[in-house]
Amino acid sequence: MSAHRIPLAGVIGAPIAHSRSPRLFAHWFGAMGIAGHYVPLHIEPANFEQGVRALPLMGFRGANVTLPHKLAALQIADHLSDRARRIGAANTLTFREDGIHADNTDGHGFLENLRQSAPGWSAADGPAVVLGAGGAARAVLDGLVEAGAPEIRLANRTRARAQALAEAFGPRIRVIDWVEVPEALDGSVTVVNTTSLGMEGADPFDLDLSALPGDVLVTDLVYTPLDTPMLIAARAQGCRTVDGLGMLLHQAVPGFERWFGATPEITEATRAAVLG
Repeated sequence: MSAHRIPLAGVIGAPIAHSRSPRLFAHWFGAMGIAGHYVPLHIEPANFEQGVRALPLMGFRGANVTLPHKLAALQIADHLSDRARRIGAANTLTFREDGIHADNTDGHGFLENLRQSAPGWSAADGPAVVLGAGGAARAVLDGLVEAGAPEIRLANRTRARAQALAEAFGPRIRVIDWVEVPEALDGSVTVVNTTSLGMEGADPFDLDLSALPGDVLVTDLVYTPLDTPMLIAARAQGCRTVDGLGMLLHQAVPGFERWFGATPEITEATRAAVLG
């Protein structure tokens, strides 16, 4: 790619106007003195492949991908990372001479957020409870398995979806009924909400967390609101909590490194810039 081109990247979704990623990248460009641009790209599903294949011609080095395109991003790629293949979705595309490389950095972002925000936490220290069985849950399960969680208790309101994930991710996943979640919290070291429960405009978070042991780390992937009903309830039990914003920040780091050749730091200033 010619040196005099301003490096470009973006985030593709439909809709995409709500995305906080452009704020994040703008903050990093400013902090590191990089003359790059990162733009929201609204591409409808019918035009996804055509739109993505046009981007490198315009000087784009890569793009993040969000709903509803994460599966399509995997399908149009010329090269897949192992974790994108395992998760069954891609969120990070890099345009190279030999084609489109697809990766999924969500599980990485999930783990790095917990490691930075809760020093001393280790997935390997005991069982995890994961709520939900959508795309985000797949990335979380992949991350927890890779990080050595000995058992993952997976609950979804529709049990069949959780069952399908257990078959995909192997024997460490134990499917439990939604009503069994309060009992399943006992003995766990990590509890993760990957559902939209408690999110602004979604159903309220109504699970009983009174059985939570006080030494558990509780994290919610929802970050609107930043302090979710689940996190508030967990803190009342004496638990450590980590909000979901950090996962959004950490999942963006590998793409930034590949496209702009520098490693951004995630600090309080980064969080403040993204929250605006």
